[in-house]
Amino acid sequence: MSTLTVSELKTPRALLLLAAFIIVVFAVGALIGVTTAPGEWYASLNKPPFNPPNWLFGPVWSTLYVLIAIAGWRTYMDDPRGLGMKLWVGQMLLNWAWSPTWFTLHLLWPAFVIIAAMLALIVWFVVSRWNRDRLSALMFLPYAAWVGFASVLNLSIAILN
Repeated sequence: MSTLTVSELKTPRALLLLAAFIIVVFAVGALIGVTTAPGEWYASLNKPPFNPPNWLFGPVWSTLYVLIAIAGWRTYMDDPRGLGMKLWVGQMLLNWAWSPTWFTLHLLWPAFVIIAAMLALIVWFVVSRWNRDRLSALMFLPYAAWVGFASVLNLSIAILN
């Protein structure tokens, strides 16, 4: 069980760390999003009927990035060198690697390997945090659902193309 207390999460240091987590997750995500935005190549791909409209990705990822950052911050505050933090960092690196692999390099199958590994780490994070910090685990459930959907979408587009 987590040893975090509400008062520990409200200290100036803790709040600065929370801001840092949110800024880093958003800044890197936004930079990658801007530099790897879907273009003509993506528009020309065959897509399954359940492919969502492009405008949906921005709001979804913005919401998810807030949850991811808060869960990462809570995990760091609880045990900065523990398994949960290693899983958080690992899934974040894979998250940031997927867009350049897909949208810039146009490597559909390697991108699928990346997103499948990312989903595995997300699920592992949820399992590892469930009894230690239930709130962080719960914050990753929408993320797991979205990445699960994105994995099916990635696989479908790879097969169709």
